[in-house]
Amino acid sequence: MTQAPNIDGVLIQWGDRLFYPGNRIVKTKQQPKLGALAARQRAAAIREHIEATVVRRAPQVMVKVAGGGRGMNAIAAHFRYISKNGRLDVEDERGETLRGKHTLPDLADDWRFGGTLIDDIGDRREAYNIMLSMPRGTDQLIVQRAAREFAQFELADHKYVMVLHDHEANPHVHISVRAESKHGKRLNPLKADLHRWRETFAEKLRGHEVEAEATRQTTRGHVRNYEPLWRINANDEGRLRTTRPTTKSGAKTMATRAAAVVAWRAIARALAASSNKVDRHLAQSVYTFVGEMPVLADADRAERANVQSQRITAQEQKTQDSVRER
Repeated sequence: MTQAPNIDGVLIQWGDRLFYPGNRIVKTKQQPKLGALAARQRAAAIREHIEATVVRRAPQVMVKVAGGGRGMNAIAAHFRYISKNGRLDVEDERGETLRGKHTLPDLADDWRFGGTLIDDIGDRREAYNIMLSMPRGTDQLIVQRAAREFAQFELADHKYVMVLHDHEANPHVHISVRAESKHGKRLNPLKADLHRWRETFAEKLRGHEVEAEATRQTTRGHVRNYEPLWRINANDEGRLRTTRPTTKSGAKTMATRAAAVVAWRAIARALAASSNKVDRHLAQSVYTFVGEMPVLADADRAERANVQSQRITAQEQKTQDSVRER
C-alpha cells in the first residue's frame, strides 16, 4: 500500500525553492527538520503563497532600481524629473511635503552637505532611484501609503524623497535615496535585496487589504525582459537607438524555469494524493497554472517551429532528389 505523502513536508521542501530562494540549501532526499508547530506555520505560509499565486492570481508588485546619480548634478536632475519640475509634491524621510520648483535647490543642498560632501560630478554612485509599482486599478493612495511604510522600514537612516505618479497607466512611486546613511554606511542593493524589497512592499500593501504578491519571474515561469527606467525615459525622448529582446532565452534562464516547473509538479502530485478535497482541488489549480506558464508556451512554440523546419528541410531534400533522378 502506498504511503500518503507528508503534505506539509512537501510544501516546505519544494515551496522553499519557489518562494524563499537562497535562504538555505534544500535537499530533495530529506524532509526539513522543524518542530511540529514551526512546520505547520511554515507550511501554512507557503500554502497561502500558492493559493494567492495559482488560485487568486494576486497582482504582482514591481520594484525597480534604475541606477542613480554619480554627482549632485545628476541627483538634482532626478529630483526635477520625478517632481515634474516641482509640479508634484515631494515627501522626504521626515514626512514633510515640499511643494513648488523653488524648494528643489534647497533639497539638493540638504543632500549635498548632509553627510560626506557630494560634488557636482563624481565617480561613485551617491543615490539610487527606486520605483514601486502596482497594476492599473490599484488605489493610488494605498500605493503611496505602502511605499511610505516600505521606505520607513527598508531605508531607515538614509535621506530619501518620494513622489507619487498617478497620471500614468500604473500607479507608482519614485523614491530617490541617498547612498550614504546618516551613520556613514553605504547602500549597495544586490539581487537578494531587491527580492526582499518586493516582499516588503507586497506585505505593506496587504496590510492595507490590497492583494499583492512578490513571486519571482522564475517561480511564475515568466521570461519577460523589463525595460530599465533609463531606457523608458530615453525612448520617450527619442534618444534610444538600440533595442533588446523582450524575452529572456539564455541557458541559465531556461534551467531555472525548468527547476521551478519540477518544484510545482512535485507540490501538485503531493496535493493530488491528499485525502483532503481542498488539497486535491488546489492540485488541479497548480497543474493549470503550470500548463499556462509562458516558459512552457515558448518552449512548445520553439519545438513546433523546429519540427516544421525539419519537415521543410526534408521536403526540400526530397524535391532535390527528385530533380536529380530526372
